Amino acid sequence: MTGSSIPRREWLRRSALATAALAPAWCTPLRAAPAGGRFHLSTFSADVTPPLGSMLFALKPAKRIVDPLSARGFVLAGAETPLVFVSVDWLEIRNDAYDRWRSVLAAAAGTTAERVLVCCVHQHDAPIADLRAQRIIDKAGVDSKVIDLEFHEAALQRVAQSLREAMKKKRPISHLGLGQGRVRGVASNRRVVLPDGRVDYGRGSSSGKNPVYREAEDGTIDPWLKTISFWDGDRAVAALSCYATHPMSYYGGSEVSADFPGLARARRQADEPAVFQIYASGCSGNVTAGKYNNGSPENRPVLAGRLHEGMVAAWNATDRQPLTQASFRCTKLRLEPRGSPGFTDADLRRTLLEKSATPFSAFARCKAAIGLSWRERVERGQPIDVPAIDFGPAQLLLLPAESYVEYQLFAQSARPGSFVMAVGYGESAPGYIPVEKAWAENDSNLRDWCWVGPGAETAMKEAIVEALKR
Repeated sequence: MTGSSIPRREWLRRSALATAALAPAWCTPLRAAPAGGRFHLSTFSADVTPPLGSMLFALKPAKRIVDPLSARGFVLAGAETPLVFVSVDWLEIRNDAYDRWRSVLAAAAGTTAERVLVCCVHQHDAPIADLRAQRIIDKAGVDSKVIDLEFHEAALQRVAQSLREAMKKKRPISHLGLGQGRVRGVASNRRVVLPDGRVDYGRGSSSGKNPVYREAEDGTIDPWLKTISFWDGDRAVAALSCYATHPMSYYGGSEVSADFPGLARARRQADEPAVFQIYASGCSGNVTAGKYNNGSPENRPVLAGRLHEGMVAAWNATDRQPLTQASFRCTKLRLEPRGSPGFTDADLRRTLLEKSATPFSAFARCKAAIGLSWRERVERGQPIDVPAIDFGPAQLLLLPAESYVEYQLFAQSARPGSFVMAVGYGESAPGYIPVEKAWAENDSNLRDWCWVGPGAETAMKEAIVEALKR
């Protein structure tokens, strides 16, 4: 926000009763900052762009860097052990790679791995990290590649070094800013009701060329982009924005890119050079830009512009209030591995050893290794962490993998009147985490990239309620 917002805050101060009746519970008149400088924030970023020739998602080697990939985050220190949040411009970080990120960054920040929240933006022209899956492939002696282990470690160490350096330059934080803005013309649900009444889940990321998908309603989405910002008095230090949509305009051409969220984030950084900008994707396993995207390169900046408008709207709507708490809760989530044909241990091992040299078979081998990595994790009894930071009027919740948007909406309903930011693509080992309705309607996306079976909805909702408990 700029100085132009001061009259509005003064009006809020003088109209407290009216504001309480009309505004959300998290929107309160500005009060004095707490004394004592209780909280401090450090922001960090590092380049995590893969070198040319590195494997990207869908087994396409990187041939060109369109724009660099980065990891951007903050460390919040206060009355308790530091909390770390980082958003990475990769497709996914899963299984032991996720554990590695949290343990290395925890050591750099002087905290515990549980208090390190790692998420991916989920761009598709980007790496996918599963170290155990790669080692399964290497041991089997098959010609496939999930991630280059040396690149992964080097990228992570760059992020850790950036974090260590940032902690030498921490800023006092007195206030929390909360704002949301509607994003128009970006998100649409994969689920479409066809003219003949049949339900179809085929509206992917670039379905705008199909008039049926283009003209259908948006479906179930969360139209609001939320921004949580941290302030030193009247000076903004950092802003975390989150919106629920798959972040792809087009992909698969071996061109490394942060896609339209990266462009929008860069524009916001240029708008407010002194405010460190972080972007995270919300729960959007079943939400894409499909209705509004025809897959052309020319449409990428269009989507970026619309997302940027939502960021600006959220910023202009920001209300500040003293930051008096940053409590942490982490609940444990257990999801069972999928046991349907093609996903059993025996089936996955059979696919892994497939000798065909086609790109499809190579990709199938990688998915089999990823599935085996997940099954090993479940068998050794390691649950998924579902962490939440409770700021009082706002909560920052991290959910795993490609959680469907219904979980984000459910999280908001679990704390009515509060400002709940639900971030997706945390521990990404399970792949798609659908609601039961999707199974009942034979969601075609669940034929692939989903390593959990029916029944996850109950466990997910129980974990959300526990993490957001007052």
